[in-house]
Amino acid sequence: MAFGWIDEQALVRRRAGLVRTLRPRPADSPLLDLASNDYLGLARHPEVTEGAARAARAWGAGATGSRLVTGTTELHAELERELADFCGFEAALVFSSGYAANLAAVTALAPHGSLVVSDAGNHASLIDGCRLARGTTQVVGHADPDAVRKALATHEGPAVAVSDTVFSVDGDAAPLAAL
Repeated sequence: MAFGWIDEQALVRRRAGLVRTLRPRPADSPLLDLASNDYLGLARHPEVTEGAARAARAWGAGATGSRLVTGTTELHAELERELADFCGFEAALVFSSGYAANLAAVTALAPHGSLVVSDAGNHASLIDGCRLARGTTQVVGHADPDAVRKALATHEGPAVAVSDTVFSVDGDAAPLAAL
């Protein structure tokens, strides 16, 4: 069988205990969710859900396309203006997820020929951004500013250090001041 190796790999993963199973939750689950990205617990807040319902009634259920093609609406532009004003910045850009934002940031900041120095504990979105970037990636020890400095010293030309601020797996904070 041409693709028999797929079944073999699935068996290896299953035997190693690496197969995960989806566990759908009901809409009205009474459980406290400590494993989501709803850090502030606003996903079910009445004002947020009513705002989302109003937006869906006015704008529909989706953007209808990528933002560069047909998906950017006046609502997006208004949100970005308000966020920029709120944060005291000239402009803001909203992404559909943190994952997408990390991919965009790393690939935009790492032109061809650049060095990307990546913390060994970075989130998968940053690792994927490094892979998609046009530069060369060097992985350094977790939360090690000296290793970052040494890696940067080996490269002439554009370079960027990439690090989570709070590492989601360990929960520890990056030494941002030292970096």
